[in-house]
Amino acid sequence: MIERKQYLDKLIRKKENGLIKVITGIRRCGKSFLLFKIYYDYLISQGVSKDNIICLALDETQNIKYRNPLYLDEYIRSKITGDDKYYVFLDEIQKVKSVKNPYLDDVEEKISFVDVLLGLMKMDNVDVYVTGSNSQMLSSDILTEFRGRSDEIRVNPLSYKEFYQAYQGDKNKAWREYVTYGGMPFTLSLHSHEDKSEYLKELFDKVYLADVLERRKLVNDKDVLAELLDIVSSSVGSLTNPTKLANTFETVKHISVTPKTISRYLDYFVDAFLLRKSQRYDIKGKSYIESPLKYYFVDVGLRNARLNFRQQEETHIMENIIYNELCLRGFSVDVGLVETSVRNADGRSQRAQLEVDFVANKGSQRYYVQSAYAIPDEEKRMQETRVFARIPDSFKKIVVVREDIVPWHDEQGVLYVGVEQFLLDERAMEL
Repeated sequence: MIERKQYLDKLIRKKENGLIKVITGIRRCGKSFLLFKIYYDYLISQGVSKDNIICLALDETQNIKYRNPLYLDEYIRSKITGDDKYYVFLDEIQKVKSVKNPYLDDVEEKISFVDVLLGLMKMDNVDVYVTGSNSQMLSSDILTEFRGRSDEIRVNPLSYKEFYQAYQGDKNKAWREYVTYGGMPFTLSLHSHEDKSEYLKELFDKVYLADVLERRKLVNDKDVLAELLDIVSSSVGSLTNPTKLANTFETVKHISVTPKTISRYLDYFVDAFLLRKSQRYDIKGKSYIESPLKYYFVDVGLRNARLNFRQQEETHIMENIIYNELCLRGFSVDVGLVETSVRNADGRSQRAQLEVDFVANKGSQRYYVQSAYAIPDEEKRMQETRVFARIPDSFKKIVVVREDIVPWHDEQGVLYVGVEQFLLDERAMEL
């Protein structure tokens, strides 16, 4: 069984904190398993009676009655028969539909699952947990509805460490599998390329894209959104902006789409937890640059599936994986920019912009991280690290390489570490 320890630890920390725990994340990433199996088993191990854990999967046909919020509220309250602590687990909460308030003449007065949850939250002996996985719940909007009375636990596809621990084949092949098929949990139970690729492609087309189209009422724009995903997939980790993407549509696809529309569509995919975006940060100027920015996929397997596994540039995929790992560790991650003077071919000084792949911040911590697939010689090493010499602070600087190497520091204190060690051991950043 995949432990998902970091998410279990979060649930334990947030247990009985007086807020509604909303478990969010991209569909099929393991939210229901986390709540109904892992966390359920934990509560039982702590002496909680099964009768005090009220579980309801609202996507099951035997529970369709409870998609009416009035019946749902009645059912849950009927199970709370004493003063002991009760834990309420509701899966696919978005299945609950709004209904007219039967006690008022106003047809506009509706009762929704939000009313039910907020009512339960006010009961001293009730601790509420919900998950959802359609276009409504896969959005930050749902947290807004709770107006600060909820606590989000964001679940991601399997990290490389989780994948590695669960992988049943030759561990030496784990990296290749992860780079190709990513960390959607169900892929671990599939064995052929055909099965894995078909599963991931269906997820993309019939689940994620369909959810965005449904929620945003963009059925007529399906082709545009699909093409946009193709373009972003092909250029993962590259600097871009809505204007550049709109020009690509015009010149390559012969489709006219405004930059404003492109920007809105990209935000939809970010809101659905399919993409993450990283802004540029001027390290010396200590300010953000609005455009251009970078987009990364929450799961590289989904990205690869979108391209029918045709573009397997491990350099870009590795960068995406490192970015996701830093986010998973709780860092706020930006693209670093350093403006400096360099000599051109004529020996003249000119302004240049050097890039740090990732500026990772968490509280008072900061790390500068470069993803460098290979450093075959001194020239390449200097190329990858010259930006570090122009950063006027003493925060840790790290170069992550594909090769499995013994970690080492150069004379400037830059740490060089292999990507698998970096991903498998959080302490590697402190070597």
